[in-house]
Amino acid sequence: MPMTTQAIELDCRILSPALLEPVRIAGKTFEEIPCLQVELRCGPHRGRGEAAGVFYMKDDPAGMPAQLERLRPALREGLDREQLRRLMPPGGARNALDCALWDLEARQTGHPAWQIAGLDEPRPIRTAFTLSANDPETMARRATVGLHGQGDTLKLKLTGDAPLDIERVRAVRHARPTVWIGVDANQAYTPASIEALLPALAACRVQLLEQPFARGREQDMAAIDFPMPTAADESCLDLRELETLPGRFDMVNIKLDKCGGLTEGLLMARRARELGLRVMVGNMGGTSLATAPAFLLGQLCDVVDLDGPTLLAQEHGPAVRYAG
Repeated sequence: MPMTTQAIELDCRILSPALLEPVRIAGKTFEEIPCLQVELRCGPHRGRGEAAGVFYMKDDPAGMPAQLERLRPALREGLDREQLRRLMPPGGARNALDCALWDLEARQTGHPAWQIAGLDEPRPIRTAFTLSANDPETMARRATVGLHGQGDTLKLKLTGDAPLDIERVRAVRHARPTVWIGVDANQAYTPASIEALLPALAACRVQLLEQPFARGREQDMAAIDFPMPTAADESCLDLRELETLPGRFDMVNIKLDKCGGLTEGLLMARRARELGLRVMVGNMGGTSLATAPAFLLGQLCDVVDLDGPTLLAQEHGPAVRYAG
């Protein structure tokens, strides 16, 4: 790849942007979503990237600067993205640095990142808007206001309490009769506990079920006759784990924080197609700086879930534009 061999200098900072309100998923409530921002300097050029990490893998921004410190000698030798993939494991630290390298290369060469990646010029893409797990009445009300009310694609967070989850889905479907609905269980179900849920999801015309069972229990997926497509999230972190999904899941949710950056994310999307899997892009939260490279990956995806910046009380810099 055409990168300069000039020394690259690295700066890191950790932000904790305030959320509009707590975000609840199965087993966890987020009061804030800290993120690491990386800036690279090479001569007159700057490149930036951001990562929130993968909380269920104990990958958090507080530990990322120490991981990146080990790469300062390689950066001073002119580290490129392929070298980074060999030197550092997947995760948030590599994601922030990889995306900063994409940004730096675009500024150095005068070519946009989409062009360097061999993509078509980006087009607007439809994102899902996520409804945090709450009581059914609150979720139904929120499905009708703001961006949730304007959009035609909703993703509902479930908690593993089947009777309550059924009421949540029914309430949102009643409030939004024609909207596309996907649900995300975040590993909350088992093959036994999901039996009551599936007929209700089908009756409510749910079109995607994401990560019903725990990471490590992927073999259980093949034993269930799911009435809608299923997506792997926690069950697939990176390119290597992608190979285990055919016959178990229909789709993979690629997140740059999981796989370690846009470089690997693009490889995953293309390999998923070869394996007969559909492709989704999501994020672990963060500002528009984290969403921008995921937006490029979204150009290759069937389902897009990039509403992270809409959860923030305030952006820190240029912002993604959400419209309609």
